[in-house]
Amino acid sequence: MNLESKKSVVNKSQKEFFEFLTNLQNFEKLMPSTIDKFEVDGESFLFSLKGMPEIRLVIKEKNEFDKIVLSAASSKLNFSLTALIQPISEKTCEAQLLFTGDFNPMMAMMVKSPLQKFIDTLAENSENI
Repeated sequence: MNLESKKSVVNKSQKEFFEFLTNLQNFEKLMPSTIDKFEVDGESFLFSLKGMPEIRLVIKEKNEFDKIVLSAASSKLNFSLTALIQPISEKTCEAQLLFTGDFNPMMAMMVKSPLQKFIDTLAENSENI
């Protein structure tokens, strides 16, 4: 299953936004208002939204200053969240989130809408930092 957020214009340079995202504590600022738990542990963070299970994401890849890939720490969930960052000007950049997951068809049907809403919220919140 592949999902994409809309492209967001962020009022930070490409380098500043890349550094913002690589400081995992900052993901808390991008989370939906329904966040129930958020903890950073080294190169990973754990979060849960109300009514959802806890998920731990780990930094899998960093490509300065245009790409960050986070993947699920659990082998039960096989997915990744990629942030693509492109410069627009010295003080702004464009960001897009890509979700790639390997789910059975029934699970994919159940999680597609909530996941799309989740990555859209992260992208929208990026515009307001």
